[in-house]
Amino acid sequence: MENYPTRTKNAAGRFLTLIKTRGPLSAAELANELGITGEGARLQLLKLAEEGLVHSESASKGVGRPVLIWSLTPLGNARFPDTHTELTRQLIQTIKNVLGKEALDNVVNAREKNQLEKYNSALEGVAGLENRLTSFAAIRSGEGYLAEWKKEGDTYYFIENHCPICCAATECDNICTSEMRTFVSILGEKMNVSRMEHIINGARRCVYKIESA
Repeated sequence: MENYPTRTKNAAGRFLTLIKTRGPLSAAELANELGITGEGARLQLLKLAEEGLVHSESASKGVGRPVLIWSLTPLGNARFPDTHTELTRQLIQTIKNVLGKEALDNVVNAREKNQLEKYNSALEGVAGLENRLTSFAAIRSGEGYLAEWKKEGDTYYFIENHCPICCAATECDNICTSEMRTFVSILGEKMNVSRMEHIINGARRCVYKIESA
């Protein structure tokens, strides 16, 4: 079972969002997902490549000729930008240099408290793990995380394909620790949550594994 975020209405945006959320894809895979012809997908990909938003690599998929697999370029990834990147970096550095690390920790803890209160309020009355994951993914997607979830066997995975606060998290690793605590609080003590992939460590996305405790 998979639960993907809502796609944008703009044709180019749909392609870019799908590659961002699913990773590198062939033209045929994109066409199938978007319900268009393979030729239509190839033409759109060529247009995006001319704009410098995607690039392709030849890959072998079993028997037959290699196929082109399309990925986002740095310019394409920039279509999903961090929020106020430079200002965020400056503010964090200023707090650390002027007020000290303890003051920065206090700011992160205050943010965590505010986030948790907001999420708990939004999820009030939402029962069942899958319903909560669906609602939480919608909330996080609205914040720019391109969140989704899927289930494999008895294990759930909460996936964030973009991190709009990546700059802040890079400057202050306590933010990612705070995010993890928030996830645990949202999902409840009966669930074990562990981070399997991490954008800060070079992964394409952040993936959280969710299992019964």
